[in-house]
Amino acid sequence: MTRTPTPSRGALSVGERGLVIVPTYNESENVTRIVPLILAQDRGLDVLVVDDNSPDGTGQLADALAEADPRVHVLHRAGKEGLGRAYLAGFRWALERDYAFIFEMDADFSHDPQHLPEFLAAIRGTDMVLGSRYRDGKVTVVNWPMTRLMLSYGANIYARAVTGLRLGDATGGFKCFRREVLMAIPLDQVRSNGYAFQIEMSFRAWKRGFRIAEIPIVFHDRTEGESKMSKRIVREAIWMVWRLRWWSITGKV
Repeated sequence: MTRTPTPSRGALSVGERGLVIVPTYNESENVTRIVPLILAQDRGLDVLVVDDNSPDGTGQLADALAEADPRVHVLHRAGKEGLGRAYLAGFRWALERDYAFIFEMDADFSHDPQHLPEFLAAIRGTDMVLGSRYRDGKVTVVNWPMTRLMLSYGANIYARAVTGLRLGDATGGFKCFRREVLMAIPLDQVRSNGYAFQIEMSFRAWKRGFRIAEIPIVFHDRTEGESKMSKRIVREAIWMVWRLRWWSITGKV
C-alpha cells in the first residue's frame, strides 16, 4: 500500500499557486492513487484531471476526489481527442484562474510525484523546467523494453538534428511552465497532438526566447493500464519536426 505523506508548505510561497494537469483515458487503476500523492508534495499545488470520457469510470472517480478536496478539479471532455488537445484545454483552464506555475504530468506513475518539489525549486531560476530521462549522457528509464528505449532515444537525436532544439529529452512530458510562457504561445496554433506535442511546446517556448532548464528524473514504465503509444503518434512526430523547422524559417512559430 502506498503511503500518502502529510502535505507541507514547500517551494511555493504563501499566495502562490501551482496546477498539475493530469490527462486521463482509462486510468481508473491510477487516478485515485496519484492525485493524493501530488497534493502531498506542496500545499500550494492543485490538480486538474482532464478526462476524455473514459469508459472505465476514471472521470467519475476523479469527480469523487474533487468532491472530497477543493484542491482537485476535473475537466470532462466529450471523447478521446489526444494528449495535446487535453493539455491545451488544461492550459486554458489554468490561465483563466491565474495559476503561477502549470505542470504537465502523466497519470500512470511513469512520472514520480516526489519530483515535483525539485521542479518548483528549479523554476525559480528559469521559465520552463523539463524532467529529463537523458541528461548528461545518463539514461534514467526503468522497465522499458530495449526497442522502446532506442525509439525514444533516437527520436530525441532526430528532433535535435532537425529543429536545432538543444534539449536532452525533447519528447519528455513531465514539465513545469511559468504562466508567462503559456500566455506568450498562441495555443490555438499548436498543431501536434501526440508525443510531438512535447517537442512543439518546447520549440515554441525556445523560439520566443524563454529559458528552459532540464532536471534529471527517474522514469518508470506504467504498471497499471495500457500504453497510449501508437504508429500514428510515431508518424506525427517524424513529420512534425520538419514542419517546425519550416515554420521557423518562414516566421510562423
